[in-house]
Amino acid sequence: MAQSETVPEELSAVAESKASVEEELLGMENVVGVGVGLKITNGEQTETPSVMVLVSQKMPTDLVSEADTVPDTVDGKPTDVLEVGHLFAGGSQQLMETQEVDAQTLALRIRPARPGFSVGHYRITAGTIAAGAYDLNPVPGIPPRYYILSNNHVLANSNNASIGDPILQPGPFDGGTAPSDVIGRLARFVPIRFDGSCNYVDAAVAEVPFHMIDRDIYWNGYPATAAKAATVGMLLKKTGRTTNFTTGRVTAVAATVNVNYGAGKVAKFCNQIITSNMSAGGDSGSLVLDLQNNPVGLLFAGSSVATILNPIALVQLSLQVRVWP
Repeated sequence: MAQSETVPEELSAVAESKASVEEELLGMENVVGVGVGLKITNGEQTETPSVMVLVSQKMPTDLVSEADTVPDTVDGKPTDVLEVGHLFAGGSQQLMETQEVDAQTLALRIRPARPGFSVGHYRITAGTIAAGAYDLNPVPGIPPRYYILSNNHVLANSNNASIGDPILQPGPFDGGTAPSDVIGRLARFVPIRFDGSCNYVDAAVAEVPFHMIDRDIYWNGYPATAAKAATVGMLLKKTGRTTNFTTGRVTAVAATVNVNYGAGKVAKFCNQIITSNMSAGGDSGSLVLDLQNNPVGLLFAGSSVATILNPIALVQLSLQVRVWP
């Protein structure tokens, strides 16, 4: 995807500098991602465009080798080190730990299903319904099929699924069982590559009967348009199975991050959106909107201090579906 489509003009020069050293920075110990954003000083976002270096943990400089020390500038552009923790796609252990803390109301069975509620492939724990969707056919027209949109790792078990597999609402971790809670069947997914090449989306759709899915996102309402590009500093909101209604702020765009899928599997994702923490295990699949209800991203990974989103325009193009009109 062209840089102009993912990076605001005011950050394009920084993005070029980031691209020139991305692989070098990602090879450093403790670095889990690289993006572009506005330098954060004393917890406040400034107006200084910077190469954002995402680290699992900020370390005292005397404990970091010279080879693994992030430079103060890259190609004359300032860097900013942002602590984001270890990045995980929504996993069963995270989900269990969260569940022990608090009962989840969005883990209930609901018909018609609504975005924000629990869903999952019959062999996973549980994730979140992002949106109701339909085939990307010309408008006006008659859509041939309707879908639930969520992540690959929620609906397609991180590639370990077959088209036609049953999808449960609520997800298995929340008590969903087959056949009584089968809401639809896996229709298509974008495979996740674990070979070091770029992934752009963690996304899948399950075909469902029209009357089984609503497009009214719990506590957020209907999407106002098809997609809106993220900008640094943008305020966002989402409703998800685990943390319910939350808000966050975009801290970096055009980010390349390494995401842990468990069992030693790590996938590299490019052109991603980084936000402040607005999720926990089980929120994977949530549709993230701006405050005017424009879809911005599909939540798929994160840590205790940051959340990672796929740009929602890429998600819809990759799966050939619409969430609006």
